[in-house]
Amino acid sequence: MSARDDILGGATSLGIELGSTRIKACLIGSEPGEVIATGSFSWENALVDGLWSYDLDDVWKGLQAAFAALSDDAHERHGARPQQVGAIGISAMMHGYLAFDAAGEQLVPFRTWRNTNTGVAAAELSGLFGVNIPLRWTIAHLHQAVVDAEPHVPSLDFVTTLAGYVHYRLTGERVLGVGDASGVFPIDSATGTYDAAMIDAYTAVAEGRLPAAVTDILPRVLPAGAPAGALTSEGAALLDPTGGLRPGAALCPPEGDAGTGMVATNSVAPRTGNVSAGTSIFAMVVLERPLASAHHELDLVTTPAGDAVAMVHCNNGASELGAWAGLFQRFSAAAGTELTSDRVFEALLGEALVGEPDAGGLVAYNHLAGEPVAGLTDGRPVVVRTQDSELSLANFMRAQIYGVFGTLALGMQVLEGEGVAIDRMYAHGGMFRTAGVAQRFLAGAIGAPVEVGDLASEGGAWGIAVLASYLGKAGEKSLAAYLADDVFASAETVVAHPEPADVAGFSAYLDRYRAGLGVVAAAAQSL
Repeated sequence: MSARDDILGGATSLGIELGSTRIKACLIGSEPGEVIATGSFSWENALVDGLWSYDLDDVWKGLQAAFAALSDDAHERHGARPQQVGAIGISAMMHGYLAFDAAGEQLVPFRTWRNTNTGVAAAELSGLFGVNIPLRWTIAHLHQAVVDAEPHVPSLDFVTTLAGYVHYRLTGERVLGVGDASGVFPIDSATGTYDAAMIDAYTAVAEGRLPAAVTDILPRVLPAGAPAGALTSEGAALLDPTGGLRPGAALCPPEGDAGTGMVATNSVAPRTGNVSAGTSIFAMVVLERPLASAHHELDLVTTPAGDAVAMVHCNNGASELGAWAGLFQRFSAAAGTELTSDRVFEALLGEALVGEPDAGGLVAYNHLAGEPVAGLTDGRPVVVRTQDSELSLANFMRAQIYGVFGTLALGMQVLEGEGVAIDRMYAHGGMFRTAGVAQRFLAGAIGAPVEVGDLASEGGAWGIAVLASYLGKAGEKSLAAYLADDVFASAETVVAHPEPADVAGFSAYLDRYRAGLGVVAAAAQSL
């Protein structure tokens, strides 16, 4: 079938992902993984009463704009607009706290993964459960509200993630995919749902402090391939106020950006993993066996199929690198030779290749927000150099790219200490679009081959569209087999192996980076 036939016949899968800076929509056809239309909308978080948040009105404004852009793209490219979609998937930033009462009214502004105000709750829960509960997890946000006796707690009826909220509004179903749910509350991979012993432990702690059992407040958990409801008339109108989109499409379980990143990079099998670099940066490694002990640097989450994953999540990713690129782009315009954003990145990343392997004594910290992995409760972007360092554009840009991977590398060293083997890591995110630079430096930073594939360009929106398409195949094969046999069978990838000079150079850089973290803490305290 042609793409036009797929659109007209509803033989399509629509994926929508709400990322930290963009809401992206991706439509794939009957050919596994084939992208036939895309759309996007840019948005930003804001500080609301000292907490990072997004207004839910902006959620729907962005979703509608992204779908409208996708519809226009489909019409321009194929002469048809998607009015009937076969399957839909919703993905979004994991974790955070969206709380509603029994009437469906939002009780407090959305508290995103970026907030670090849950220290007391996270520490208490980590001790209670015997596993690391990060600050950003939904249960940490919920328990912090309980600890603080916030006025909204007695009215709680339902708590969910951003993906779970959008899915609920589209279908009426209060569910989460197991990957997203694993950032809400610890998952038992053997049962595919919340860990029963930990649920019992928390029930005892929360007795008399929550208006209902925690299992009634949290969403139901579903694995990849399980039916998770259908698009209602109200849901169709929320996505497409013009009335062109018809209800009835099947929806897959809503997933988090970590899970869709794993799908988008074909890294759901043991000894594989992926690195996703955006506003945040995180690495996911599928485990062969349980870890020997708990580590505050590591989260234990799951693939969308429910397999155990060790996750190194860093709040600060490529935003500071992007800010410097914007500064240089403005300089080009002021000098009378304005360059596009892509051309600026290409030039700056290319310059980094000729920098010294250890960045010549420069260290760049990208901490716009607090960074628990590095022990920082607040962030300030800082560039530091020694008196004998060479301040060149090449060294500066290599230090900036290394800085994106700095905190991630600290966490990956903990995995190495646990004896976790990695055959290959897949990378995706805008900074990997310039071939052969960030990919090569990442291989040197983690000491493992890094692969970039031609199917990861649309990232999580494409990944959740693939999960939506898996609804029709789940009875025939596992998710890993579906990805390997159907979706990635003809994928072209480029592999960067660690180069000894990069490994040694990054190791020296990381020693300075670790030693200088107190500079960031002092800057946050002073400014």
